Amino acid sequence: MGKATDKELIVNGRRLDGREPYHMREIKMSVDEISSANGSAKVSFGKTTAYASVHGPRSLFPKFLQESDTGILRCRYNMAPFSVDDRKSPGPDRRSVEISKVIRRAFEPVLFLEDYPKSTVDSFIEIVEADGSTRVTGINALSMALASAGIPMKDLVAACSVGKISDTLIVDLNGVEDNNSESDVGVAMMPQKDIVTLLQMDGILTKEELVMLLNLARESCKKIYQIQKQTLMEKYRGAE
Repeated sequence: MGKATDKELIVNGRRLDGREPYHMREIKMSVDEISSANGSAKVSFGKTTAYASVHGPRSLFPKFLQESDTGILRCRYNMAPFSVDDRKSPGPDRRSVEISKVIRRAFEPVLFLEDYPKSTVDSFIEIVEADGSTRVTGINALSMALASAGIPMKDLVAACSVGKISDTLIVDLNGVEDNNSESDVGVAMMPQKDIVTLLQMDGILTKEELVMLLNLARESCKKIYQIQKQTLMEKYRGAE
């Protein structure tokens, strides 16, 4: 956040990658990428690429972890060592543990976990290439993986990043923007119900700027949601 850079990040209304402020990068989605999982997905926003896999519902052991009246969701978010230019140390770190918890909480209101008492749904998100907005890319991938696994959900979860850079409000921050932004906000929501399940903000914004960014996030999430639905529909059409 706010790190110095020798480049102007917005020139003549265009960002370094050629996008206008409110435009997202190219989005690619696919499901059933991991044969050993009950459901899986791959999602890319530009270069940022996340795989997600879902295993379960299955019995939770040891038994003292079980909840008698509901199932639980376990989530592990991880960035592969080769996902960034400077090789990341393998294994979980403090940031990954924090993001794992945040993502789990973003999905708990969406899932009918009460249908699976004493059980667990285990989910894994692996970032294989990181160029900004990794947690929201992972959330989109996990949403698709859960749906592909047939886990009952109130709605899909769509997520995007918004922020402020060079006094300009933008959508879908890439890596350079993420590292040099005045503020960045991660938003996840249930688009059909218009309910926000995740809202994280770093930096400083005015009330008016935050409201505008939330509206931009809402519109972006609706576009992402349409791609999610189309991808899932193609899966089931192919099974006919």
